[in-house]
Amino acid sequence: MPDLLLELFSEEIPARMQRRAAEDLRKLVTDALVERGFLYDGARAFATPRRLALHVAGLPPRGRDVREERKGPRVGAPEGALQGFLKSAGLASLDEARIVSDPKKGEFYVAVAERPGRDTIDVLAEILPAVIRSFPWPKSMRWGAASREPGSLRWVRPLHAILASFGPETETPEVVPFEVDGIRAGLTTYGHRFMAPQAIEVRRFADYLPALERARVVLDADRRRDIILHDARDLAFARGLELVEDEGLLEEVAGLVEWPVTLMGGFEERFLDIPPEVIRATIRANQKCFVLRAPDRDGRERLANAFILVSNLVASDGGAAIVAGNERVVRARLSDAAFFWETDKRTRLEDRVERLGAIVFHEKLGTQFARVARLAALARGLAPLVGADPDLAERAARLAKADLVTEMVGEFPELQGLMGRYYAEQQGEDPAVSAAVEEHYKPLGPGDRVPTGPVSVAVALADKLDTLVGFWAIGETPTGSKDPYALRRAALGVIRLILSSALRLPLLPQIAAAAGAHPASGTAFSGDVLGFFADRLKVFLRDQGARHDLIDAVFALPGQDDLLMVVRRVEALGRFLDTEDGRNLLAGSRRAANILRIEEKKDGRAYAAAPDAGLFALPEEEALAGALASARDEAARAVAREDFEGAMRALSALRAPVDAFFDRVTVNADDPALRANRLALLNALRAATREVADFSRIGGEGR
Repeated sequence: MPDLLLELFSEEIPARMQRRAAEDLRKLVTDALVERGFLYDGARAFATPRRLALHVAGLPPRGRDVREERKGPRVGAPEGALQGFLKSAGLASLDEARIVSDPKKGEFYVAVAERPGRDTIDVLAEILPAVIRSFPWPKSMRWGAASREPGSLRWVRPLHAILASFGPETETPEVVPFEVDGIRAGLTTYGHRFMAPQAIEVRRFADYLPALERARVVLDADRRRDIILHDARDLAFARGLELVEDEGLLEEVAGLVEWPVTLMGGFEERFLDIPPEVIRATIRANQKCFVLRAPDRDGRERLANAFILVSNLVASDGGAAIVAGNERVVRARLSDAAFFWETDKRTRLEDRVERLGAIVFHEKLGTQFARVARLAALARGLAPLVGADPDLAERAARLAKADLVTEMVGEFPELQGLMGRYYAEQQGEDPAVSAAVEEHYKPLGPGDRVPTGPVSVAVALADKLDTLVGFWAIGETPTGSKDPYALRRAALGVIRLILSSALRLPLLPQIAAAAGAHPASGTAFSGDVLGFFADRLKVFLRDQGARHDLIDAVFALPGQDDLLMVVRRVEALGRFLDTEDGRNLLAGSRRAANILRIEEKKDGRAYAAAPDAGLFALPEEEALAGALASARDEAARAVAREDFEGAMRALSALRAPVDAFFDRVTVNADDPALRANRLALLNALRAATREVADFSRIGGEGR
């Protein structure tokens, strides 16, 4: 079966765009083929800094012949209908149609259209230029004289050549005949920009890979990653050091080189007095280099005064000049970092707080200075609820944002919080305060560490609650997939902080307290914010395997703003519904709820009164009423002492009387009084289960 080889050769593609572009190319081409009825055995796309490539294996040489039948009007139909049929079917006369007889509908005309399959190479010549012209680059450009023409090609960087061949392995492949903005597809590619820049003729994928390897190009990005990682590890090991691995940097560097060569550079040991995160950020951000670590004299690990760089060529001097150039830049950057570090240490954090008045948090929410005052008040109020010292929590909140006006964070914004901790430690703050200054941003995402120190938890909760309530107050809430202020992340952070520390923290009072710091906001949106937390909790628990309908069933009860108790109730409910008693009681309660809903709607009234024991006509009614009174009281007492397992056990006693009731009792009796009393009994069942959850919100089949 023939294969397609496509390469789009250009100037350097930004590393961050390469993997997505390769996947887009594969999907766009293969989807277009499948839409036209061309199936294939497999497809794989590749990216290097200067090329996107695609190999589609096992394409048919020609599309399938198509035979279509179009049903027309009956024989003897009006002339207008017949002429319309001939025109739509592309027939000259009715003689070209068949007459088909149907026992029920009689005779009618059928047009048969047969279209021969097209050559695959011709279809590719249509697909490929369309894909190239409409390629979804996040950013693209026009270039040269043709860029003035309307509709001229846009590409991420100037496109220089297109290689496109199609054919079987046993024959000479053909060039796919197409052209895009004067660039005609051919069989030519190019090797490494410096080490093998000459043109290379390639006809099939089996020749393409080795040809590029000879021309110093590693096509596969994953292989480039592996080369860099293993060579860097080996180089570090040979010097008695260890590589500090960095997945993000590894991915980026693999997208910067076509022929990776790892080298080692160094810097003066005096720079190791700078915090290690600063050294790493400096070397990573400015030079895209990896840092190394070595055992300290007392057995602890610390950064080494060396780094790994990745070159894009094999230098004749063994890389000495490349290493020296990188060392000069690293030395200059570390000198700047050392200056920032020493300068920042001269000013205490509390002396920087007023300067936060120059930083606008949001135009409708004021400055960071105003925000710090809100955080301090919130953290002090939260402290007793999370077991923290109120004075320390307030102190940490007042210092939490002070590092935003330091030289170091101005240069490396990603170090905010961390540098605050270093400066707090250096000026002798309580260790809990120093830790909270760093940790109040956490957790930043699902995989981020959750603070456990009480002071850190208090300030982190204050920070996230202020963010949520503030943006809710000005109407900047998430819509669809848009969440510009990361409010979903803030809510998830609150949830994780509460659950990780097993905090009893009713949210409505805290939302009201945060809203009180925004005088114009009021608290009318507190319920909406609590609903937002419920939605985030569903996502969080669903990711852990819990059922979202059980969360709905618990949140449907009034006053459910204690997330820890909600989760424990959901867990107990899930375990109960996994038992036979639980499943049967759910079915019975759902049946009762369905009957009540129908009858209450029909009668225009609710059956909320207590059932009258004097109207019980069958023993099953009396048995259910007695079981309900006992189970509801016992379940309520268990819920009050937060024994949700005990509440479920109490409800499980209802299984047998509920089963017997529905087996032997007719709810809609002819006697109106009897019917009303039995509906009231079903309402009592519904009320009993609502001591634990609203069973009507739970999915599943009723009996």
